[in-house]
Amino acid sequence: MTGRHGWCGEQAVAALLLVVLMLCAWPTRADAPRAGVDYLLLGQATSEPTPQRACAPGVLARHQDVLSIAAPAQGWSGEPQAVDVFGVLSGEVRISHGQRQVCGSMHDARTRDSRFRAGVGMVVVPKAGDREPIVVSWARPLKARWVPTLQLGAPSPVQQNDTARLLVRAACIAVAIALALSALMGFATTRDRLFLLYVVVCLVFVLWQAVLGGLSGYPEPWLPVHDRASWWLVGLTAFSEALLLPILWRLNGGDRRWPRSRAWQHAVLWGLVAVGCSVPWLGMPALETLAAALETVYLLGCVLCLGVGVWALWRGDAQALAGLGALLPWWILIVAEAVGARWLIAYRIEALQVATTWFLMMAAFALNLRLGRLRQQRDEMRQLADTDMLTGLPNRRAGLRLLSQYLEQARVQPQALAIGFLDTDLFKDINDQHGHEVGDQVLVAVARALRTSVRNHADVIRMGGEEFLVLLPGAGRAAAAARLEDLRLKVAAVTPGLGIPGLNVSASIGLAVLRADSDDLAGLLRRADHAMYCAKRAGRNQVFDAEALAGQPDPQAA
Repeated sequence: MTGRHGWCGEQAVAALLLVVLMLCAWPTRADAPRAGVDYLLLGQATSEPTPQRACAPGVLARHQDVLSIAAPAQGWSGEPQAVDVFGVLSGEVRISHGQRQVCGSMHDARTRDSRFRAGVGMVVVPKAGDREPIVVSWARPLKARWVPTLQLGAPSPVQQNDTARLLVRAACIAVAIALALSALMGFATTRDRLFLLYVVVCLVFVLWQAVLGGLSGYPEPWLPVHDRASWWLVGLTAFSEALLLPILWRLNGGDRRWPRSRAWQHAVLWGLVAVGCSVPWLGMPALETLAAALETVYLLGCVLCLGVGVWALWRGDAQALAGLGALLPWWILIVAEAVGARWLIAYRIEALQVATTWFLMMAAFALNLRLGRLRQQRDEMRQLADTDMLTGLPNRRAGLRLLSQYLEQARVQPQALAIGFLDTDLFKDINDQHGHEVGDQVLVAVARALRTSVRNHADVIRMGGEEFLVLLPGAGRAAAAARLEDLRLKVAAVTPGLGIPGLNVSASIGLAVLRADSDDLAGLLRRADHAMYCAKRAGRNQVFDAEALAGQPDPQAA
């Protein structure tokens, strides 16, 4: 005991010394922070000038709409005032107060005040009592109802609202990209081209949302929009409708109710694609006309899809629920537009992006349902390929595959494995005397008797004709012989239940137990088959053990 306590004490002292040495070796903080250890500095000094935000004369010449935000009756309070402008989809916005003015574009974040990310904004600090108005001007919008939204207030809440808008816009695009990646993985799994089509849909809507929300220019332009934002927006709207309307039609059951409508769908799709491709060569008056026409096509499409969806649902087509769900946000926007809802004017871009994201999610839901149906069909086809149609038992191919698995398990985890090869006695005579219909009844009855006698129904296999294979994993020779004898008696017991005069059903069964050192699948089956033929030669209706027949000639070889 003393020696043991002395050894423990020495170990404790050694551990204490090790801790002291580690603490001494631990790096200590130098007087000055060290780069890469105490801090990390990214970037380097720049000579790049601050982007010029002053308004060019050409920009001001295109501004038809001017708003003067008057000071309160008592004048400005002297506190900072933030102005943020949203929803100007084309051209630059000018904000000025006194001698200070800025111009910013939705499609080039480098031209905007970095404190405002979703809109074009400016913070001014008027002197207390000053009555100089804040003036905002912009180019007339492509659509009369798509008016800009201006927010005035303290910098903090205005900037928070601006950031929230940016988060919504970015999140909608991120969801669309994630759905596209998920569809790519679905295509890799199924090789179904509809998944690739869905990827194209997502990418088109990503571009449309990027131009609509100004993220095509954030943090710097990655699309060549420049001053052609109206052309980009109308062209991408045509492409988006070319995909949106046929998908809504299909989701609402139009394809299932009117298969011949596919020709019309293709006409709409390629017609809108052709219109979108022609946009770059249009002048502004033609562009305004086309934008109004696309809105009319969109409204008519939504009306038709709603009608067919309701009708399909009324006729019991539950799949139309996905289509009606996809239509829901679009109809909310249509109704809000009709009644002139203020929230739609204020948050039009965010509302359109949320509706688009919802549509893509519902389309992905329908695509996943299709994937589920494909998998179900594949499983059903596999089941049919592995099942004997008459008896419902696994067929020869499925049975040999399962036996191969049992053989592998028996070698990896040394355990017993026995099989019984069963042949219905005088089956040809049964067919000749009673007809093939009775022969089929006999096979079904034998299969039922065998299946009810095993724990796993897959362990009874119809090998072909009147032959069956019974797998007995884990059963030794004595247990397997007893179970096969019980099966023989149950087969014989099916005769009274068939109620056919002169019919006598019995079976000859050959038993083989796996020899771990020498047997393969073919050898095991061959020995069981040999034993079964010996049972027939010995008078039928009995079980023979292949091991007891060692050295006897194979009856089939004679």
